Amino acid sequence: MRIAVDAMGGDRSPEAPVEAAVSLAVSAEGSSRKIVLVGPQDRVRPLLGRAGEEALVHGRLELVSATEVIGPDEAPVAALRRKKDSTIVVGLDLVRAGRADAFVSAGSTGALMAGAFRAFGRIRGVPRPALATVFPSLAPGGREFLFLDLGANADARPEHLQAYGVMGAVYAEKVMGRTDPRVGLLNIGAEAAKGSEVARAAHALLAETPGLNFAGNVEGRDAVAGAVDVLITDGFTGNVVVKFLEGFAESLFSLMKEEFGRTLRGKVGAVLLLPSLRALKSRLDYTEYGGAPFLGVNGACIKCHGSSNARAIAQGIRVAERFVEGRVLELISEQLTALPRGRGRAEAGEA
Repeated sequence: MRIAVDAMGGDRSPEAPVEAAVSLAVSAEGSSRKIVLVGPQDRVRPLLGRAGEEALVHGRLELVSATEVIGPDEAPVAALRRKKDSTIVVGLDLVRAGRADAFVSAGSTGALMAGAFRAFGRIRGVPRPALATVFPSLAPGGREFLFLDLGANADARPEHLQAYGVMGAVYAEKVMGRTDPRVGLLNIGAEAAKGSEVARAAHALLAETPGLNFAGNVEGRDAVAGAVDVLITDGFTGNVVVKFLEGFAESLFSLMKEEFGRTLRGKVGAVLLLPSLRALKSRLDYTEYGGAPFLGVNGACIKCHGSSNARAIAQGIRVAERFVEGRVLELISEQLTALPRGRGRAEAGEA
């Protein structure tokens, strides 16, 4: 198993990606795991340390040169064309050429999505790719759910949402370890007749999808309570929901910090509660749950949050491994091409 890692992706690069890569390469002794760090040699090599150098010698770590970096403020398509030696382009090309099984990056989401689509094309049978992430819920034990689409496609037709449901169910089973995962459609009410025309038509398609454990419409409050294993929506709604929840969580903890600091009693209470508050913040932080897969492109590509630390990137690498081992690409294609009218959908989905 060869996982390529973008050494220059994210706010904490190259330190965080290099630390994650070295730690997993060191722990790979006796396994088939090999980490391929993609980035400028003069920035990456000095950070390896003795453990990293030993991993290089023993073949558990490899360095691949890439001299350019695509920033988050650059136009994705133009940057991909202009910076052909960027870490994103080089990393994706490694997967396309069969020199790596998956690519993990905390870099520009837009560039990564556009680059993955250009490098891999769509999986046979997929009408539109989607960006997904594992999200924390308030269910007992912190049972997470997969949420998609987070912004790959602002608009979605009913057949796109049907495909999201199938792709999400395959991922939940093979990567998250869920048996017969429950799939829900985000909506304004639980009744089948609720929502927009697209939502109603998607509900009908999902309910008729063979082998899909469709739980029906799910309201937002029920989703965060752990009602389903997979929650699907269009990219516009998904992106708004995720950013709202992210901002709300940050604001909540800022307000708590402010209130605790107002009085001596509050400060003492904060010291006593600090371990529990840290645990709660970690549980609510979806960046701690591994990377976000681009489902539907015909190659394994995992996007980590831009602010990911070494631990979060290491989680993303582990997600990439389970993605490949679970044959997610093959199973998505098999299930979508088997749907009614799958032949036309398959032809539309070929790269």
